[in-house]
Amino acid sequence: MAITVGSTAPTTGLLTSMGVGSGLEVASLVDKLVAAKKAPQQNQITNQAAAANTQLSALGQIGAALSALQSAMASLTDGSAFASRTVTSSDTTVLGAGSDGTAVNGSYNIVVSQLASAMKASSGAFASSTAAVGTGTLAIEVAGKSMSLTIDGSHNSLAAVRDAINKASDNPGVSATIVTGTDGAHLVLSGTKTGAANGFKVSSSGGDGGLAALNYDVAAPTGNALSVINAASDSSYTIDGLAGNSASNTTSTAIDGLTLNLIKVGSSTLSVSGDSSKATGALTNLVNTYNSFVGIYQNLTKYDATSGTAGAMIGDATLNSINSTLSSIIGGTANGTTLSSIGISLQVDGTLKLDSGKLAAALSDGGKTVGTLFAGTAGLAAKLNGSLSHWVGDSGLLAGRTTSLSQQLKDLSNQQTTLNSRMDDLTARYQAQFTALDTLMSKLNSTSSYLQQQFDAINNSSKK
Repeated sequence: MAITVGSTAPTTGLLTSMGVGSGLEVASLVDKLVAAKKAPQQNQITNQAAAANTQLSALGQIGAALSALQSAMASLTDGSAFASRTVTSSDTTVLGAGSDGTAVNGSYNIVVSQLASAMKASSGAFASSTAAVGTGTLAIEVAGKSMSLTIDGSHNSLAAVRDAINKASDNPGVSATIVTGTDGAHLVLSGTKTGAANGFKVSSSGGDGGLAALNYDVAAPTGNALSVINAASDSSYTIDGLAGNSASNTTSTAIDGLTLNLIKVGSSTLSVSGDSSKATGALTNLVNTYNSFVGIYQNLTKYDATSGTAGAMIGDATLNSINSTLSSIIGGTANGTTLSSIGISLQVDGTLKLDSGKLAAALSDGGKTVGTLFAGTAGLAAKLNGSLSHWVGDSGLLAGRTTSLSQQLKDLSNQQTTLNSRMDDLTARYQAQFTALDTLMSKLNSTSSYLQQQFDAINNSSKK
């Protein structure tokens, strides 16, 4: 909140130029008298408002710099900066993979012998999609879940059965479509999930018996009406000779920290190695963000002896305390180690300097050593975040000072309004007083002229 203060134009009085009777420049005289009366209080309001606005701006700069530092700590705090891994597959047409950051470095020979598939089965041929299938109850079961559909004579065509399956709210995992070949229309049922356990069973009961044309039970040796196009199956693979299987072609339980994507039958070598680029980027950002704060601090607290000018917050106890605390944490020990041990050293001018070679060596173990420096309640992340949270945020120390300064500016604005009103009243009073004086002077001048005329007449008479 900025406040602009200044004198207001005086209220126009009865006389705005030289007085008729007195010869006084009333308007100019009133302006000068009011300005002299107003000046001390006006200067006080103006100076206090300027100081408050300057501090508000400075606090805004500090808050932004500390918030940026807090953001720079995010990936270092949760450890994600040190959990990056590079995973490569020697044959990406066979196998793909991703890491959650916890996988250990290593190499794995993976052979995919079978992909997981969903069950697909087709009915016999019907004359068309509008041909009647039958009436009764059609039940479909998948992995212990089932649904029952009542098919009546008004909705018993191949297309109606398809729609009833697809629109059922309790569908356990089967979709239906119609495929038309040279022999006619076929109802094709497909499981929505891969895996041997997700094969489906279709049974019918009641009605005219026509729905039996859709019956299928993998456990039944005879009586199946549907023809299996694809059987439900698990994927099968070996990892360094150890056999494994999954209900899908994606598995995150085969190797710790890795998700395998099986693409086709074949073999591929999977390699896992540490990726220090994310950690390097995060630490470089931390250094740059910290140095940005230091630059702002130095600018706000400097004194130029040549020009005699001082920074907006020179000698400010709060800012000095923040700088001192940050410097102590950054230059101190956390979990038995220091930033300087990984290539980030505190300079004489208060800034940080990054030794990229030393940092790369520290990260060569996959980020374990550097991660330890930041981790836990005694880690550097906890120490920095604890202080930063105390300073920034809606309930932070800086927010409290900002609120106080904003209230001060509101109070000064009210004082300015009151002062302007008082000066307007004073202007009106002075103008009234000088108008009365001028009127009196005019009357006195008239009386003097009259008397002079009378004296002149007497003198002229006596000379005759």
